[in-house]
This record gives sequence, structure tokens and C-alpha cells, in this order.
Amino acid sequence: MEPVTLITGGSTGIGAATARALLKQGHRVAVTGRDADRLAAFAASAGAGDRLITLAGDASDEDHLASAVRQIVGSWGRLDTVIANAGFSLPGTLEDHDPEAMRAMVLTNVLGPALLVRETLPHLRESKGRIVIVGSVAGVRNTPGNLYSVTKWAVHALAENTRLLVSKDGVGVTLVAPGVVDTPFWDQRGGTPQAAPVMTAEQIADVIVFAINQPEGVDINHLTMRPAGQVG
Repeated sequence: MEPVTLITGGSTGIGAATARALLKQGHRVAVTGRDADRLAAFAASAGAGDRLITLAGDASDEDHLASAVRQIVGSWGRLDTVIANAGFSLPGTLEDHDPEAMRAMVLTNVLGPALLVRETLPHLRESKGRIVIVGSVAGVRNTPGNLYSVTKWAVHALAENTRLLVSKDGVGVTLVAPGVVDTPFWDQRGGTPQAAPVMTAEQIADVIVFAINQPEGVDINHLTMRPAGQVG
């Protein structure tokens, strides 16, 4: 039976590249995103027919996640892989941020993945599936006043906490922590730094798929990757 994967934040960037790679590999894939138009454009470009479900909603909303999981399991009967990818950053430092924008970022970047794990664990225990959490190099090194970095340190802790919770159940947990990647993520920060070396979304997707494809009994826990030339 074809494996079933759920990806949050899957309409663009790393999420979309990973969805394409897994569809090519034979997965049935469901992607979520806040922007229904972007999801529709992605679905049209993917050309996957009924092997792709798109679900518009907020990745930090427990009702949306519960509904998404119900629809996926109801349609396809199982859930094998969950990829917590949804997240965003803010320009400047916490001295510049609007408090409501700070709240939204913490909810999306930290609460969202935690709720996703909570909602999907019963199905992943049944399938002995895998969880992939997309962190960041910002979660292994600090930048002055960078609240996004704070959220990614929290996400890295979530990955290890989850691994400790589910390893006895045969559920794999992988944290993928990329450096600078050329994706729409940077739009909210004024664009990808021109002087910075970058990776592509497809390169990150290849690593995520590598972790997912490990044989039963092998669990890759933490992959940090930078473009050659990125020092920090």
C-alpha cells in the first residue's frame, strides 16, 4: 500500500519541494497552508490527481489539524509520515517586533509542531511511522535579539522530547536543521541575503526524503546542513 504523508506549510519552499519528491517516490501526500490560492497553484503544478490533498488552514489551530488528520485517514486509511514544516520569521529584532506578530510566530513555529505531533501520534504508532521536524541552524546558534531563533531552539527541544516519548513505539523522529535556503521564507525578512551562499529547497527535500527512507530499525535523529561558505 502506498505510504501516506502529511506536510504542514506545503504549498511553497521546502514543504512543496518535499511533497513533489515524495509524490514522485509513490507517496500519497496531503499538504496544508494558510493561502488557499497558493495551495491551488501548487496542486495544479504537481499534477498528482487524487494522490494529493490540499488543506487550507492555520497550522497552529488544533481544530484545523484535527480536521486535516481526520480527512487524510478517512480518505486513505492510514498515516505514515508527518513533516512539521510550517513556520515564519520576522524582520529586525525583538525590539522592533509587534507583540501580536511575536505571538503569531511563537504559535506557528512552536505550538503548531507540538499540536501536529499530538494529533498524529496515535496513527503513527499504528503504522510505526516517522516524524520529521524542520528546525534551523538558528536553533543551534544564537543571534542577538532573534526571536525566530528562540522558536527554533524550542522546536529542537520538541524533537528530542518527542523522540524520547515515542522511540519505544517504533516511531522515528528526525530534526532537519538547514542554514540559508532560497525560498519564499525570506520574503518577510526583505529577501535572501545577496551576499550569503544558499541552498535550494530541493536540496533540503532530498535530505528529508533520505531520513524518511531509512530502513526499519534505523532512526536518524538530527541533520544540520549549511551551504558551503556559510560560517554562522
